[in-house]
Amino acid sequence: MTVRVRFAPSPTGMFHVGGARSALQNWIFAKQQGGVFVLRIEDTDAARNRPEWTEGILSALDWIGIARGSYEGPHFQSANAGEHRSAATRLYTTGRAYYCDCTRDAIQARTGSQYQGYDGFCRDRGLEPGPGRALRFRTPDEGETVVVDLVRGEPTFENKLIEDFVIARADGSAVFLLANVVDDLSMGITHVIRAEEHLPNTPKQQLLWDALGVKPPIWAHVPVVVNEKRQKLSKRRDKVALEAYRDEGYLADAMRNYLMLLGWAPSGDREIVPWSVIESEFRLAEVNPSPAFFDEKKLRAFNGEYIRALPVDEFVAACQPWLTGTGTIAPPPWQPAEFDPAAFAAVAPLAQTRIAVLSEIVPNVDFLFLATPLVDEAAWAKSMKEGSADLLDETIAAFEALPEWAAEPLKATLEEVGAGRGLKLGKAQAPVRVAVTGRSIGLPLFESLAVLGRERTLTRLRAARIRLV
Repeated sequence: MTVRVRFAPSPTGMFHVGGARSALQNWIFAKQQGGVFVLRIEDTDAARNRPEWTEGILSALDWIGIARGSYEGPHFQSANAGEHRSAATRLYTTGRAYYCDCTRDAIQARTGSQYQGYDGFCRDRGLEPGPGRALRFRTPDEGETVVVDLVRGEPTFENKLIEDFVIARADGSAVFLLANVVDDLSMGITHVIRAEEHLPNTPKQQLLWDALGVKPPIWAHVPVVVNEKRQKLSKRRDKVALEAYRDEGYLADAMRNYLMLLGWAPSGDREIVPWSVIESEFRLAEVNPSPAFFDEKKLRAFNGEYIRALPVDEFVAACQPWLTGTGTIAPPPWQPAEFDPAAFAAVAPLAQTRIAVLSEIVPNVDFLFLATPLVDEAAWAKSMKEGSADLLDETIAAFEALPEWAAEPLKATLEEVGAGRGLKLGKAQAPVRVAVTGRSIGLPLFESLAVLGRERTLTRLRAARIRLV
């Protein structure tokens, strides 16, 4: 048997990090088994589907290493509508489904509760297809449905507790439950690896597989992804869009390493591991069924480790989208002509050890490429205290006299100026840093001054001195 797995997102919004985790798990499992990864776009919600969301899915998969051309698809669920209708007709003609004209209000009036499910009112009415009549599956009155799950064992559901559920609307179009089953069947899917939230649907889908006379696939329901309050991640409340993390400057390698840790861990006391180790060691049977906490702080720390591990030339290349701007990344505050690649290359090793996401490169280096720095007024107020004007005067004079403009002489000079005023270097350099870079925190000061150059540094120090008048 050739293993065939599928990833079946809907093009109705940004790409969810939980979906990315499921895609990677399917991808690795198929690769381990010598199988096939199928991408199916479930585009039957015409009111919410947008072509750009489909492209977003493809682009996001590209980013995490599931590249176009390396899998089967994308197939579109809407193209299989004829098969959906044929399956619905077959279930009706064989007595496994029946038509129902009950409205939600009518059901509630009979049951006396808005929470009670369908009561089977139309089961034996013998209704034929017609306006306002949905097709319901006739669930067995007795017995159990056992779901064989590689992650959760064998969850068992009593059939009598499963209501007769709708499988096709009055216009003949299939609802998710039936369309999903028919697509998996027609595509030869052997394993369904998806999030735990789909588990309640699984006994219904398995009953449909049985009614259609085909053995159901092997199931694996991986844990739901939750926030710090242990609530399921919600796009309305939480930061869940993979594209947002990408555009903020998370590295693809860091992201996919972290995503694979949501419910699973590699061998040994380690978490940051090469992708080859994950591909080799991942096992569905070892996935923890408990909810998986998406810890953004931990992901940020992961990303910082991955950034620091990059060769400097790769780090420089990785920063380029934030240094120039793209269709989804805002342009930097400087003009393209003001950017100096050599200056950036000189400070890149210093910045690489200090940022956790690539977007942080801009506020760390913008002072190099702007005619005047962007001043943080709070930092200015904190640093420019009594005596700062005289300190700047002495610093300007000392820097003007420096025979060599380099980090060590600059440091020694300012240290001497500060000592003459009873200040340690940290206190002496605070007003100089804000005057030159606009901020109180940033790259090592003296290396930054060396790259900025004598004239630009002195110009900014003089401008700051004038402001203090």
